Amino acid sequence: MQKIKSLMARQGLKSPQESMADLSPVENLRIPSKEELRELREQPIDPQAEQEIIDSIEEVYFSSDSFDMVQHELEKLPPELNLQELEEYRDKLKRQQAAVSKKVADLILEKQPAYVKELERVTALQTNLQLAAVICTNARRQLSVAKEGFTEASLGLLANQRRRQLLTGLLKSLRTIKTLQRTDVRLSEMLEEEDYPGAIQLCLECQKAEQLDVALSKTCKHFDVLHYTKVQLAYTLLGKTQTAMDQLHMHFTQAIHNTVFQVVLGYVELCAGNADTKFQKMQYKDLCTHITLDSYIPCLTDLCKALWEVMLSYHRTMQWHEEQDKQENTGKSLTSWWWIRSYVKKKLEHGLTRIWQDVQLKVKAYILGTDMSNFKYDDFIVVLDVISRLMQVGEEFCGSKSEVLQESIKRQSINYFKNYHRARLEELRMFLENETWELCPVKSNFNIAQLHEFKFMGQCRSPSVSPSKQAASSAATPTQEELSLFQQYVQEGNPFEMHIEHKEEETEDVLASNGYESDELEKSVYQDYDSDSDVPEELKQDYVDEQTGDAPLKSVSRETMRSKRKSDYNLNKTNAPILTNTTLNVIRLVGKYMQMMNILKPIAFDVIHCVSQLFDYYLYAVYTFFGRNDMYESSGLGLISSRLRTTLNRIQESLIDMEAVGENAGVHGPAEDRKEKVPSPHLSQMVVLTNSGTLYGLAQRVVATESLVFLAEQFESLQSHLDTMMPAAKKPFLQQFYSQTVSTASELRKPIYWIVAAKAIDYEQMLLMMAGVKWDIREIMSQHNVYVDVLLKEFEQFNKRLGDVSRHVRIPLPVSNVLWEHCIRLANRTLVEGYANVKKCSNEGRALMQLDFQQFLMKLEKLTDLRPIPDKEFVETYIKAYYLTENDMEQFIKNHREYSMKQLANLVNVCLGSHINKKARQKLLAAIDDIDRPKR
Repeated sequence: MQKIKSLMARQGLKSPQESMADLSPVENLRIPSKEELRELREQPIDPQAEQEIIDSIEEVYFSSDSFDMVQHELEKLPPELNLQELEEYRDKLKRQQAAVSKKVADLILEKQPAYVKELERVTALQTNLQLAAVICTNARRQLSVAKEGFTEASLGLLANQRRRQLLTGLLKSLRTIKTLQRTDVRLSEMLEEEDYPGAIQLCLECQKAEQLDVALSKTCKHFDVLHYTKVQLAYTLLGKTQTAMDQLHMHFTQAIHNTVFQVVLGYVELCAGNADTKFQKMQYKDLCTHITLDSYIPCLTDLCKALWEVMLSYHRTMQWHEEQDKQENTGKSLTSWWWIRSYVKKKLEHGLTRIWQDVQLKVKAYILGTDMSNFKYDDFIVVLDVISRLMQVGEEFCGSKSEVLQESIKRQSINYFKNYHRARLEELRMFLENETWELCPVKSNFNIAQLHEFKFMGQCRSPSVSPSKQAASSAATPTQEELSLFQQYVQEGNPFEMHIEHKEEETEDVLASNGYESDELEKSVYQDYDSDSDVPEELKQDYVDEQTGDAPLKSVSRETMRSKRKSDYNLNKTNAPILTNTTLNVIRLVGKYMQMMNILKPIAFDVIHCVSQLFDYYLYAVYTFFGRNDMYESSGLGLISSRLRTTLNRIQESLIDMEAVGENAGVHGPAEDRKEKVPSPHLSQMVVLTNSGTLYGLAQRVVATESLVFLAEQFESLQSHLDTMMPAAKKPFLQQFYSQTVSTASELRKPIYWIVAAKAIDYEQMLLMMAGVKWDIREIMSQHNVYVDVLLKEFEQFNKRLGDVSRHVRIPLPVSNVLWEHCIRLANRTLVEGYANVKKCSNEGRALMQLDFQQFLMKLEKLTDLRPIPDKEFVETYIKAYYLTENDMEQFIKNHREYSMKQLANLVNVCLGSHINKKARQKLLAAIDDIDRPKR
């Protein structure tokens, strides 16, 4: 093909693509005529012969565009010409030319449809370009109209208005200068006229006008009624009341700037420790970035104190004018005074918002000038308290919601809280991994309200009121509580001095005030009673705590303690919460989080979400340490509810960083996802859960599980308070957290204590002993089998070991009930499994099974107060199924899916096998296989 194209170029022919490239215009494209194409097609040339002819063309014809074919052929002529040879050679060249032309014609015909299609596209493109040119022309014309009608007109008017205002101010200054010049001229004239008294009077008036402005500026920081009255009277005599108000607002704005700059500059230079003057030349915003962490709170406090003085002065200025309006002489002409009073009033009211906006911007620059993410918690709470008090000042000053302050402190709070919460989660993981799950001794009447982190809840105040205000009002009279801050501190004092005293009130000895150790009476009673000197031995062996009341016991005499049954062994400890140091740490964290949420409601949802993560992590840790076991599914007891399983999966997916441990260690996922998660905790090596002598760490399991239940109870008590602070749109999150997570804490008792119950009694030994019993006996037996006595002995030993554990850790009644229930269920299911292993059984043998089970129940009821006995019907129903007929057995199989396929098959093969035919037995076995059984 490349050869054809080159040869076409020698002969002046062009390919269709090259022809289209040369279109200018498109109509000039020439295609072969029909006669030429027909002539070329009619030449009968075999395709193979045609290709051979093309291949016979010398390579030199395809060499370059500058090749001269005529010259080439002439040079090839021999010295002696032979006509016949020349004609043959000429015919050869003609055949080669014909073959090339034929090939070209075929290529043109082959590409003609594509050429026509492309030609149509070019034509359509030309039309679109013409339309686009029209659209652009119209758009430019309309844009030009808009520019003339809007930009140059409307915005031009605004620019002219701004220029007019600037010129008005300039004109005012020029008039003042002109007045001074005229005064100078008039003074010279008066001196020439020898009017010395008049000249002196004119000089004094000019001097007074300058001094008045200075005197007016002094009222912005320290308002004095007498001083301000004199200044206003002087301006009134000069007829410059309006000028005085304009100047006054300018002075207040300048006072705010100078005040904050000087306060911050003083702290920056003090902390810098040198006489460098570079700070004095800085902008206020840049100066705020040089405040150190240690001086941040004192500087913020002094800043707010100074701004309070300015706002108080403005407030008192307004009060002065309001009183003047009331005392205005009614005999004066309304037309001469009304418009002046109206102007002053509007100017002062407008200035409220303007001054507060200046205050907010200055404090915002200070707040955002320092990264507070590394502040101590108590320091950050003080900052929030101060800003909360400042926002209260703004609300009373001009009714503002302080959006600028709220947004700036919200930004800092979210930034701080994310870092704080992340650190607390890591700290909680460290606590959990070092926790030995020993009891943290607290008083029987312990309550979280005793912790100083929760004292704010007992102050009965609205979350929007700052703690410092509450601290002040708690000691105030009812009349004072109703007063605003400007009314309380109008004469003396400062509202920003209160938070220091509030902070000092909280620095108390928590251990002493909240009773983490028993009081002296409790100690003496325990010591006396725990000596076991006057306690009968049979009472020492009983352990079950029968006290189920929740009311804390006030005091118990020694005689009462000694007269109680051993089941009341821990009488004084009965209602003492079971919790650990880690539990207490989590509760304190919740209190701190709620303090922050109470002061700054805009981040309430973020805080509550983090509070829920604290509980989630604690619950997940307890489950991971004590409740995770692969044998649950095969137990058939439904130990983990679907709700609890969903909760655990949710916590693992949303909070636990699975890539930080196990097989995925070192595999890093998205940084944004991982930084919000925390690695799964590991149980301390000091906690041993494999020792049968301690009932497989039962004491630690009780402390861990019941501390979680206690934590859930505290969360329940806080729900109403959290609900009041949660935004309406986010309330469903809180409700779901309580219904799906907090309420599942007690459900962990089943899987955690099941592990103890599954190992505490040797169920395998019982199965082996049952396998050795002969069940195809022919006479009724009056004596039960030995395996029953062995099993009961196991339960007695279990009871004794529970008593040993209870001497160290109180075992609440719900816990003992769960333990006994698990053990009895496992024993009963082992009995059924043993009966299902029987190969041959007679009616008398089945009666012996009933005798064994009744003996077991009778002795078991003496060991436990649990009623009814769990899974009693499970065993009895299986034993009685031996007596069913063929039809009844088929219905039994459908109705009792709690039994395994093996157990049902045993009933068919052993029980009915003796009196039904093979076909009926196969039918029943097929019915067992067809049952779609749920996962156990």
